[in-house]
Amino acid sequence: MNYIYPFILIFNYLLVSNNLNINYSPKSLMKYLNNKAGIEKPELEEFKISNFDDLGELNGKMFKINNDNSNNFKYIYIGRVFSCRAGGCTAGVSHPVVNDNSEYFDYFTIYDKEINIKHIKVFNYQATHGQEITAAGWLKQFLGYNGTYNLNVGKNIDAISGATISVYAITFDIENKTYILKQLANKKTGI
Repeated sequence: MNYIYPFILIFNYLLVSNNLNINYSPKSLMKYLNNKAGIEKPELEEFKISNFDDLGELNGKMFKINNDNSNNFKYIYIGRVFSCRAGGCTAGVSHPVVNDNSEYFDYFTIYDKEINIKHIKVFNYQATHGQEITAAGWLKQFLGYNGTYNLNVGKNIDAISGATISVYAITFDIENKTYILKQLANKKTGI
């Protein structure tokens, strides 16, 4: 399974431009913030992190929650993870192209003030395989993750037969976005 990991890295670091067409206010996020934190009208401030190219590509946006709330929710990442079509991830591909034929899924992660994951949800799954990663029971293993240890599929993250690429892709993306958020906090960029 380790042969899949380099391809996931390539997919997640491709420059995709601003034409991702991601829904940055999915109903499931707004409903969760209202029901779990009592935030009826979230005041979300988008991070402008173009000055931090060394942190990696986002393929999404990071937000700060400016509302006080009972669960101390403070940050949100909403983004896209690209996977590949059946037969599209073959050995020897050094620079795969993400285009209209690439499969993807969109998800959001809510963090608290200490940058611990409090909630995660895949809200738009546009791939033919691997849909099992959308299950709340599988996603709950990321709760509490704060970037102080590595996420390893098959060790501290459950593998899913038939969803190998999606499992590795979301695992890498969660680890990477948590790292980026922690780096931004350490650089004291106002978050």
